Amino acid sequence: MSSSSSKITVGIIGFGAFGCLLANHLSPHVSLCIRDTARAVARLESGAEYPCASLEEMAGCEYIVLAVPVSEIGRVSRDLAPLLRAGTTVVDVGSVKVAPTEAMRAELPAHVGIVGTHPLFGPQSARTGLRGLKIAICPVRGTGHRHIAAFLKSVFRLRTIITTAEAHDREAATVQGLTHLIAKVMVEMEPLPTKLTTVSYDLLIEAINMVKDDAPNVLDAIERANPFSIGVRDEFFTKAAEIRNRFEA
Repeated sequence: MSSSSSKITVGIIGFGAFGCLLANHLSPHVSLCIRDTARAVARLESGAEYPCASLEEMAGCEYIVLAVPVSEIGRVSRDLAPLLRAGTTVVDVGSVKVAPTEAMRAELPAHVGIVGTHPLFGPQSARTGLRGLKIAICPVRGTGHRHIAAFLKSVFRLRTIITTAEAHDREAATVQGLTHLIAKVMVEMEPLPTKLTTVSYDLLIEAINMVKDDAPNVLDAIERANPFSIGVRDEFFTKAAEIRNRFEA
């Protein structure tokens, strides 16, 4: 990948909150192609407009990013499969990695590279820029992950973490699973105090605000599509019950 005058082509399928964030940051550095079935034109913060492309147009890109819900990755991969040329790399940005990478491996032809990624940030946490934020990169097929990691480090100064899909999901079950679970419970308890607050409470509310407006499919993927989430969730509620019983004894 290069930010020189001979820009590579990157297709983004899905122009939701994260697809939009991705397009806004990539647009100065690559030649973009955007597809979203819910709209005819994708508008960026810069004012640039991209007529939403067909699948055939998307298939001509060197890199194709699937910024769709985890549950849709298999279907979108299947639709793309017969159109893709050798050398293309398909990338997903889902919150879990085992299910998406298995779906892409099953649906995409052998001449197509596959990379699973998980940007460990979202529109809220990236509102002041990308520098220093983390992204997990899971190589699946081909060498595209090397070019992606080099580009993200040199252009956006992201901290790239090369890992496997299984290792990612094991950690994410706690890192994301508990964060979203606690946020979900506390949002259900609203209205919450806003005046007599401590620094630690304010930090907790800040963390909750970063995730509480995520689309429902994000929480669904984190808690249902991650094969390790149920174990973490069960342990959390077990420990919570033990502490509750201790207080009430």
